Amino acid sequence: MRFTVEHSDNIVIFELKNPSLSADISAKLKAELLILCQPNIKAFIFDLSHVDYVDSSGLGALLLAHRQLTSHSIPIGFVSVQDSVRSLLNISHIDDLFEFFDNVEEALSKYE
Repeated sequence: MRFTVEHSDNIVIFELKNPSLSADISAKLKAELLILCQPNIKAFIFDLSHVDYVDSSGLGALLLAHRQLTSHSIPIGFVSVQDSVRSLLNISHIDDLFEFFDNVEEALSKYE
């Protein structure tokens, strides 16, 4: 799994650099999210600009982040979500759990 993590004013920016969020990386992603999704952060921005495919295991990882953060009223935003991924989130009826932004700067301005 390839990713970068940045911090800006106690906001975590997680950029997944794999084209696919599927079973082959979902366990590693969940482990990383458990480390990053702590109650002391202000917001979590998930940059999905490189991701063009998500399977059910990948959805499970995204929902894990949602559960971890919403239990502490911490917002989670998705950035640069491709149409194929957005469609899957919509079909799965979980797109209303997240905020969507065109770019990281837009998300940061909302959460800062």
